[in-house]
Amino acid sequence: MDRNKARKRAEELVSKMTVEEAASQLRFDAPAIERLGVPEYNWWNEALHGVARAGTATSFPQSIALGATFDQELLGKIGETIATEGRAKYNEISANMGDRDIYKGLTFWSPNVNVFRDPRWGRGQETYGEDPYLISRLAIPFIKGIQGEGEYMKAAACAKHFVVHSGPEAKRHEFDVEPSKKDLRETYLPAFEACVKEAGVESVMGAYNRVNGEPCCGHSFIKDIIRDEWGFEGHFVSDCWAIRDFHEHHKVTKNSEESAALALKKGCDLNCGCTYVHLMKAYNKGLVTEAQIRESAVRLFTTRFLLGLFDKTEYDGLTYLDVETEENIALAKRASDEAVVMLKNNGILPLDAGKTKVISVIGPNADARRPLMGNYYGTSSEYITAIEGIRKAAGSNVRILYSEGCDLSNTKPDPLSRDYNTIAEAKAVMSRSDLVILCIGLNETLEGEEGDQGNQYASGDKNDLSFPKPQLKLIEAVKNSGKPFITVVMTGSAMDLTPFSEEASAILQAWYPGARGGLSIGDIIFGKVNPSGKLPVTICRSVDDLPDFEDYSMKNRTYKYTEHEPLYPFGYGLTYGKVTIGNIAVSDSSASARENGFDITVSVKNEGAIKTGEVVQIYAKALEDKNEVRNFKLVGFKRVELEKGQSEDVILHIDPDSLKVFDDEGNKVTPEGKIKIYAGFGQPDERTKELYKTSALEVTI
Repeated sequence: MDRNKARKRAEELVSKMTVEEAASQLRFDAPAIERLGVPEYNWWNEALHGVARAGTATSFPQSIALGATFDQELLGKIGETIATEGRAKYNEISANMGDRDIYKGLTFWSPNVNVFRDPRWGRGQETYGEDPYLISRLAIPFIKGIQGEGEYMKAAACAKHFVVHSGPEAKRHEFDVEPSKKDLRETYLPAFEACVKEAGVESVMGAYNRVNGEPCCGHSFIKDIIRDEWGFEGHFVSDCWAIRDFHEHHKVTKNSEESAALALKKGCDLNCGCTYVHLMKAYNKGLVTEAQIRESAVRLFTTRFLLGLFDKTEYDGLTYLDVETEENIALAKRASDEAVVMLKNNGILPLDAGKTKVISVIGPNADARRPLMGNYYGTSSEYITAIEGIRKAAGSNVRILYSEGCDLSNTKPDPLSRDYNTIAEAKAVMSRSDLVILCIGLNETLEGEEGDQGNQYASGDKNDLSFPKPQLKLIEAVKNSGKPFITVVMTGSAMDLTPFSEEASAILQAWYPGARGGLSIGDIIFGKVNPSGKLPVTICRSVDDLPDFEDYSMKNRTYKYTEHEPLYPFGYGLTYGKVTIGNIAVSDSSASARENGFDITVSVKNEGAIKTGEVVQIYAKALEDKNEVRNFKLVGFKRVELEKGQSEDVILHIDPDSLKVFDDEGNKVTPEGKIKIYAGFGQPDERTKELYKTSALEVTI
C-alpha cells in the first residue's frame, strides 16, 4: 500500500479517537478501541536471527555470524524467511486465535546496526561487526527482505539502537557519550542513514544512553537528523524502559510526566515501557499538545495500515506449514556453513574419515545447546550440537570419545567434588585418541544484554577477553597431551586466542551457529563443506591493545584506526581451496571518478582442486588527505563461488560516498589527492599478507 494512502487512512481513524484513546496507542501494548474496531496490538517482537521468543521458528546463526558471511544475497533471503514465518505465526496465533500477546505481532525490533567497537561489549554478538560499511551493506537486504515488495508490507523492520551505543551495559541507563563530530558522522551514524535512506526501514529504536547530554530517546537528533536530514517517515520507538531513565538515572527531568513529555516532543512515537501511561497527566498539565499526541498516533497507525492489519492481504494464506520448512532449514544450514571462519590450518583439516580411527571431542561447548543460539533466539524443533554434527560427518568407522572436560565457567560445578573434577577424564580420553577436537567458548549467560528479558542470568559485558578459568585449565591439559588438536571457538565476540593459537593445529571460529549449527562444524571438519567465512571483527593479541571501554573515541579502535598488529585481522579467513586474483582494472581513473563512482573488475580463478567460496574485498585510502582514516577502509565486497578451474571477472561498483572522508566538523567531503584501491581476500595490511602469504593487488586513481 502506498504510504500516503496508509497515512490518510491513519489520519481519518485517529481523528475519530478521543485524546485519551490516541495517547493509549503510543504504548507498546496498545489496548483495543472496540467502538472503532481497533484490536489490541503489542508492538514488541524480536527477530535478529529468526523469529524470537515466540515459539517454533527457523534458527539462523547469530547476527555476528551472519556478518562473517559477507553475503548480501543471503541476508536478503534470511530477512524474507523471517517475515514469512512471522506472518504465518501472526495469522495462526493472533488473527485466527485472537492471541495478541507480546512477541506475536509483525513489528520486528531488528536489526541491531550498532558498531561493535569493543570486543568486551556483551551485545556485540547482535551486530554484523565493527565496520559501518559492512553493517549497512548487510542490513539493507535484511530489512528489504523483512519488509518485502508486495502491496502490503510483509513485516516491519527496526534499526536499533540510535545512536552511539555499544556498552558499557552496566552504565547504559546513565552513561553520557560525547563523541567527536568526526566520529559521529564517520562511524556511528552511517549504518542508520543507510537503513533509512536506502532500505526504507519502517522504524528506528533509540538507545538508553545520552549523547552530548541528551537522552537518545528524547534527542534533537530524532527530528534534526533522522527526519529532517534523512527524510524518515516511519515511527520512532524507545528502547524498553529507556524513557523512565530520563528522571531516574539521567536526571534530565523530574518525574514521569516530564519524561513522557520530553520524549514525545522530541519525536519518540512509541514507548516500550510504562512511562507513556503518564502522557495524559502531561497533557493535562500543558506539557504536551493534542496535536503532538495525534501525530505520533497517526505515524503508528500508518505502519499498521501498511502491514494490512485492517485488510485482507496477499499473506493471509501463510500458515504453520510455512514455518521451519525444509527450504528454510537448508537456508539456515547455508548460513552457518558460510559463517564459520577458519583462522588456522597446518594441513590437518579436512580430516579423512577413512584414515582417522579415534577422535576425542572435549570441552563444555561440545555437546551443549546454549552456544548454538546466542541471545534473542526462537525455539527450534531440533538441535544439533557440535559433537552430534561431528558424529554425523565422521560416519560409523570413526570412534569418537567424549568428555566435557570442565564446566563453562564454574571451577566446581559439583559441590561435593574437588575443583576441576572432570579434567582427569578429559586427559584419559585424549590419551586413547589420535587427535583432539576442543570445543570451547561462551554462551549468552556469559556475554549478552544487561538484565535481558530472555536471560535469567542477566549477563552483560566481559571484564576481559580471556576464556573462563576452567577452560584455560582444560586448554593447558590439551596442549600437554601431545596430541594434535583442532579448536572450535563458539562465541559472539573476539576472544584472546593466544593461549592456544601457536599450538593448535587448526582453529575454527564458529560463533553461535544456530540450532543445527553442529552440522556445519562437522561438515567443515571432515571436508564436506569448504569454509569461507571472513572475520567481521578484529581479533587482537591482548586486551591491553584496546582503549578504555568507556572511551568512545575511535582512536585505536577497529581495523581502520588500530595502532597494533592484530592476531587475526578483520576480513581474514582461510579456505581449503586456492582462489587467486590475476588482475584489477578500474573503469575510470580520472579525477571525476571519485565524484561519480566507478566499477572495479577483479579477475579471479580457482586454481585449487575443489569448489571454493571466497569474498573479494575492496579497500581504499586517500593518500594525501589528512581526514582519511588511519589505515584504510572497506568500500566494496562480493562473495563468489567457483568450481575447480573456473575463472570469473567480478565487477564491483564503488559508490563515491564510500570514498569520502570526514573532517573534524563531521562534514563529508571528497578526498584530496590520489586514492589507492586494493583488491584481495582480506585487508592490505602486513598481518593479512603474512597469514595469506600473498599481497592484495593495488591501483591508484
